Amino acid sequence: MQQRLLTESRPLAIALTCAASFLFAFLDTSAKCLATVAHVPVLQIIWVRFVVNTLLIVAMLGPNAALRALPSNKLMNQLLRSVFLIGATAFNFLALQYLQLDQTATIFFLSPFVVAALAGPMLGEWIGWHRLLAICVGFVGVLFVTRPGFGGIHWAVSFSLLATLSYALYILWTRYLARFDNARTTLVYTPLAGTFFVAPFALASWQMPGGAWVWFLLLSTGIFGGFGHWLLILAHERAPALILAPFGYINIIFMIALGLAVFADFPSWWTLAGAAIIISSGVYLLFRERQAPGSTAPASSATVVEG
Repeated sequence: MQQRLLTESRPLAIALTCAASFLFAFLDTSAKCLATVAHVPVLQIIWVRFVVNTLLIVAMLGPNAALRALPSNKLMNQLLRSVFLIGATAFNFLALQYLQLDQTATIFFLSPFVVAALAGPMLGEWIGWHRLLAICVGFVGVLFVTRPGFGGIHWAVSFSLLATLSYALYILWTRYLARFDNARTTLVYTPLAGTFFVAPFALASWQMPGGAWVWFLLLSTGIFGGFGHWLLILAHERAPALILAPFGYINIIFMIALGLAVFADFPSWWTLAGAAIIISSGVYLLFRERQAPGSTAPASSATVVEG
């Protein structure tokens, strides 16, 4: 009976994952607008995002429940996990100042491969040669996007790669902390630590937003990010990660559409080819994970839709 209910709830879970991808695409678009059009300092964008995200979580859980969730069995690891998320957000926003939305999204799709590669030495979850081959092919896809030797690699690609690495470490630490803290504790620490860590730097470089539309975009980064994570939580309560992970790749469609609509950025054939290679390798990696005996939510199955 329980299995039947889970099966029947899968369409809703898939819809929630796609909706989260949609919100995360708007998050990156808002950040790019703020940094390149309104010229708002990146640290200010990051801090407002985490502040609004924190307020949303407190509103959803209630102040008392949020306070009760604060005690952690692995406090330093919770803080370190938040640092990785801050790094992923900061490097991604920096890359968005110079690269197109579809380029940053495609490179970010490497996260599951990095997770799979690092899960062995860090979590004892070693991969076989099938998964290793998928990881290598995924990196070939990034070569299509960056095109080394064809006019040089844009230096901002390094920011996207650092964002990918940071997010992969964030996923691995999330998986590790699941053994010690409940999901509510981890959820509360996600934006809270970022709010306090980034505050001194953001306030030091603070520029008063020039107009209501800039304030709207600033606040929307936290709203899009907060509700996007909430939808992912709801989705993973209704279906296994292996079912949902491939639908995170729909993010590239939203990124291309928003890049065209807002910035008139046309994706190159190289980017489209690289995205196709990475997505195909990711789906194969997920297929191999599904075949693994006793594997229900492996580290490499992380749904990558967050910007």
